[in-house]
Amino acid sequence: MREIVLDTETTGLSPADGHRIIEIGCIELENYVPTGETYHQYINPERDMPAEAFAVHGLSEAFLGDYPLFADIADAFLAFVGDAPLVIH
Repeated sequence: MREIVLDTETTGLSPADGHRIIEIGCIELENYVPTGETYHQYINPERDMPAEAFAVHGLSEAFLGDYPLFADIADAFLAFVGDAPLVIH
């Protein structure tokens, strides 16, 4: 059984307030054992980084500014996940 363990970092917790995902990290498991296949991507949020979020993950808007937008990485992310169940932290 293939599963994907996924973790994210964000600019905050409220999409209604314009908060966005800034980092996605995944590992693939096969029968509960890591396969060595991973997916990692920083994402440009096109917005400021609230001090509270920066205190959690240390990722600044200046650091993220040269990374792709979510729309530019969505297909690669979905291809990695495929139809596997997600285990999200």
